[in-house]
Amino acid sequence: MDLPGTTSPVDSHDEDEGVRSGPLWHHVLWVAGVTAAGVTLGWLGALFRIGPEEYGLPPAAAGALWPYLLTWTVTGLGLGAVLRFVASRVPVYSPSEVLLGVVMIGTRLSLGRRPEPLEVAALAAAGLVLVAAWCAVALRGAAVVRRSEDASRLARRTVV
Repeated sequence: MDLPGTTSPVDSHDEDEGVRSGPLWHHVLWVAGVTAAGVTLGWLGALFRIGPEEYGLPPAAAGALWPYLLTWTVTGLGLGAVLRFVASRVPVYSPSEVLLGVVMIGTRLSLGRRPEPLEVAALAAAGLVLVAAWCAVALRGAAVVRRSEDASRLARRTVV
């Protein structure tokens, strides 16, 4: 028996889940902030591979880091824009964590291995597929909820 004032786990809503409305600058700030955090965390995670040998393993490969950092910054901004666009329409579960994870892992792998441009593009495409699937699940869930609400509204009209 449920006590008055308590809710079941099915009825409770996570605070992170909800439609993110607001002015455009809030969305732009979110995308830029989460992307910057992801690139920074990926860079910090790769430091033992890109620093002097006395701090860890020998460097993975010679070459500049800036092209990889720039690539993952641009990729993160694009993926963040897609996530935030969908999150402004329907509830998306943990968009910050998804964007942060994709950008951080991509940056970390790119800086640690210094792959060819085609491999970096493939890694970025994999991140895009992950974000697209995440958004598709959110859009599908919102459509199912909307359909069930419409059906219940229709059922109440016919009963009354």
